Amino acid sequence: MPEITFLEAVNSALKEEMHADERVFLIGEDIGAYGGAFKVTGGMLDEFGPERIIDTPIAEAAVIGAAAGAAMCGMRPVAELQFIDFISCGGFDQLVTVAAKSRFRNGVPCPLVVRGPAGGGGRGGPFHSACPEMWFVSTPGIKVVFPATAYDAKGLLKSAIRDPDPVLFLEHKFLYRRIKDEVPNEDYVVPLGQALERRAGDEMTIITYGAMVHTSLEAAEELSKNGHSVRVIDLRTLVPLDEDTIVKAAIETSKVMIVHEDTRRGGLAGEIAAVINENAFDYLDGPILRVTAPDTPVPYAPSLEDAFLPQVSDIVTKANELLQY
Repeated sequence: MPEITFLEAVNSALKEEMHADERVFLIGEDIGAYGGAFKVTGGMLDEFGPERIIDTPIAEAAVIGAAAGAAMCGMRPVAELQFIDFISCGGFDQLVTVAAKSRFRNGVPCPLVVRGPAGGGGRGGPFHSACPEMWFVSTPGIKVVFPATAYDAKGLLKSAIRDPDPVLFLEHKFLYRRIKDEVPNEDYVVPLGQALERRAGDEMTIITYGAMVHTSLEAAEELSKNGHSVRVIDLRTLVPLDEDTIVKAAIETSKVMIVHEDTRRGGLAGEIAAVINENAFDYLDGPILRVTAPDTPVPYAPSLEDAFLPQVSDIVTKANELLQY
């Protein structure tokens, strides 16, 4: 199997789905001639033409609104935002009010994918570094995907495009060119709603997703040097949430820590903790701990952004507290 980057995996998934299904088209700002803000759609305009690679004005509400309308009419649009932060610029209303409620309101499916770069680490400051997943995790009708590897990025995106309902597909920009995997040439999908055990362990579990999967794996390796056995669970899909895998890990290891780049208050860690309390409380040998970003906007200064983002040392310190409990 060839080894490709996370970015190349997304590009490959889009191409394969467009070749396989003529209803699939891409729409977004500068995705054609320019190839996208991060070059994810590079070369696709020449391959598929302007009727299927549609450049738009800088108008997020128009991008997602047009895509949602096309989806309701039987097409399979994939809308790209240059930075996922800009989903708040009117696109939020189209996705939350229109697309998410279509099936419930009038029985019409809305097979729409909204994808774009999320996350910090790139010195983008407070307007280009958001992890806004919880805006949509709490919105019924939208599925939310946040892959950590090239293999999953391709397989999950293909599943998202084929799904009959709206999917928000978050791509951590720090992973685009830094992560490489062996990815099959043949068609495959990664089902939505299935978490994956990235590392085995029986003393405690770290539950995480996105770029924090790699940070958590580094931390687990550091902890292993002192003889600790730490399991790492990659959620991959936030909605639907794989509660079975979460509860099973809590029962088997008795200690759980949740790590995410999103801010602390109202973050997914609180929801996961509630799931564990409701289903595995009697098996716990310590409190459920969280390692998250603080409740501030993402700083621009490199030193402050590094302090804002969860680091390997933060996870190791908190894990040692839990292991010693």
